[in-house]
Amino acid sequence: MVDTVLQGVHRINTFLRVVAGVLLVASITLNFANVIGRYFFNASIFWAEEIMLYLMVGCVFLGNGPVAWSGRQIRMDVIVAMMPARVRDALHVLADLVLILTALAIIVFSFPVIRDLFNFDQRSQSAEMPLYIPQSLIPIGLGIMAVMVAVRLITGGDRHAPGTPGH
Repeated sequence: MVDTVLQGVHRINTFLRVVAGVLLVASITLNFANVIGRYFFNASIFWAEEIMLYLMVGCVFLGNGPVAWSGRQIRMDVIVAMMPARVRDALHVLADLVLILTALAIIVFSFPVIRDLFNFDQRSQSAEMPLYIPQSLIPIGLGIMAVMVAVRLITGGDRHAPGTPGH
């Protein structure tokens, strides 16, 4: 059963890495097109900055899952690294539990905001994009991150993959 879960996590992480990569490439391509248009044809894409921002938000928050799975999220652990192994491991588990609780709190608090953006049909200024779409990427990404950390804690992670916690 654990192997099946780990295979599923591997597939999800692969998918999320591809999606984050596509969003990043799309942002870079849009920026390049905007630079070419602005400096060579004297015509910029007026909504490009806004969409690039939303693409980067998607890239970051959807890329959180694979980062959290591998235990490579930013940690302030200079002092923790000097602790004995048992204390260090306990503090890492505590930090992961705090991460899960924080992510869940942000998810819960984001629902009314996203609901209101949807109900009032709030749109971005330049691109006229419905604002609930990029705003939804934040709780989705944090939810994926919380699930990945929880699964890593429960299963012990993928002990055979390089770059996972403990490797």
